[in-house]
This record gives sequence, C-alpha cells and structure tokens, in this order.
Amino acid sequence: MLLLFKMKLLKKIIILVMVIVILAVSLFVFYRNEPKVCFEWNCFYVEVVDTPIQREKGLMNRESMDLDRGMFFVFEQEGLYQFWMKNTLIPLDIIWISSNKEIVYIEHNAQPCKEEECPIISPLENAKYVLEINGELTSEKGIYVGQNVEFIDFGEI
Repeated sequence: MLLLFKMKLLKKIIILVMVIVILAVSLFVFYRNEPKVCFEWNCFYVEVVDTPIQREKGLMNRESMDLDRGMFFVFEQEGLYQFWMKNTLIPLDIIWISSNKEIVYIEHNAQPCKEEECPIISPLENAKYVLEINGELTSEKGIYVGQNVEFIDFGEI
C-alpha cells in the first residue's frame, strides 16, 4: 500500500515538473528579446538588415507586414542613402535616423512600384539607420522629424 502511494506521488511530481518546464519554455519564447525601435510610446519590432545583399532585397515581394513590425537597415557610416519601391508590394513610411538617434527625414506613404524604372527617394540629411514601417503609421503615431529614437535589445550596432 505504501509503495502504491509513493508511486502515485512520484507520478504527480513528474507531471508537475513537466508542466513547469513547458511553461518556462513557452514564456521564454513568448517574451524573447527582439530588437525594437521606439518613438516615445510607439515601438516596432524589427528585422535587422545589415549586409549589402539583405539591404538590396529589403521588403521586396512581401505581401504584408504586421502593424507593430518593421525592417531596420543598418549602414556602416552616415550617408545620403537612397531608397526605391521597386517590387515592393505594400505602401511604406521610410524613416532616416542619424547616428545620434534622431529622425532626420521621413518619406510618408511611399507607394509600391511595379514599373521597370521606379522613382528614387532621397533623404535631405545624412543617416546611419533607416526604418521601414507600414504606410501612414508615422502620421497616425505622431512620429516626426527631429524626434529622438531608442533602440532596444540590439546588442551592439
């Protein structure tokens, strides 16, 4: 009788430990530290692109992007980095950010381009970073030129 009681207790302990492990793994996956770019109260989880091949492809041929997501381009040094919307399927707000983490230029609601020749979007100021988010979000969220930006969970950039 005592042996049966001990086996039932051991079984319950094993099940409890398994549940705790599953919950811990789930919480880790759900709350993992993803890089994000924040403007006061508005944060965007970002896909960081920092190689020439990644930068060239950008958001081409993507049919959608969640409203709390963006693509974050990191350049080696500040410069006048031009963008275009060739083969980009969704309207974008493109935000140029200086090395001192200040917005220096915004292209509002840049439209997709399916033509062979697409217009070039040129910032007016040097930038080290560029963030692409869904079109019209800068206006909706009150994001503006001159605003300071915070980078969270990036490590070194």
